Amino acid sequence: AETQIQGNTQEQADTKAKAQQLKGLAIIPARSGSKGLPDKNILPLAGKPLLAWSIDVAFDTGLYDTVHVSTDDEHYAEIAREYGAEVPWLRPEALAGDQSSSWDVARWTMEQYEKRGRHFDFMTLLQPTSPFRTTHDVEASFELMRQHHYPGVISVCEMEHSPLWSNPLPEDRSLDGFIKSYDQKARQTLPTYYRLNGAIYHISRDLLFDPKRNVYDASYAYIMPLRRSIDIDTFEDFKLAEFYLKEGLC
Repeated sequence: AETQIQGNTQEQADTKAKAQQLKGLAIIPARSGSKGLPDKNILPLAGKPLLAWSIDVAFDTGLYDTVHVSTDDEHYAEIAREYGAEVPWLRPEALAGDQSSSWDVARWTMEQYEKRGRHFDFMTLLQPTSPFRTTHDVEASFELMRQHHYPGVISVCEMEHSPLWSNPLPEDRSLDGFIKSYDQKARQTLPTYYRLNGAIYHISRDLLFDPKRNVYDASYAYIMPLRRSIDIDTFEDFKLAEFYLKEGLC
């Protein structure tokens, strides 16, 4: 066991040493206008604001030259700074709405740093609503990107239920034709489906700013377990996260 621990520690050190050859920017997007769960990005989970969970993980990896919180709210910015993150400016109103793209926010943020003479080779988007990603998850997914020279690595998890058991319903809610032939097979014989879990997005600068390539199409998957893939968007999600912590499930 001791040998295994030493091996893991050396592997982490090697990953960080290799990462230092690249300039990395961690971006934690934390706008204030959540409607489903008001102020969700600063809700205290186990006594710590949600956005702080992502800040701490980013620092613990040692992969980043800068850990930046992107927010449109000065109160959020103050909380982020208390945990050591940089918030040198607030996000403009045009990038603070429900329809704002995370990629637009990432590009705008990187451009602001570049205007000030600070350049990065890659960025990692760490959403505050994914508090259970671990330092290992971030490091291992980055190593996957670095080792294979992938332009992007994005975290996924296995779906809770196969989409093959799903179908839209007509207005009268008839189940006629709802179950297809493949739906009646044993669960073990169906293919495994995965979904984006929102926890980690490692994207090279070249890919982020390439208008001819879709970020998702050019990226590769890092698989995380369901227990670390909670994405807090509703009150029920938040209570589930608290339960996971209480029961030691994450």
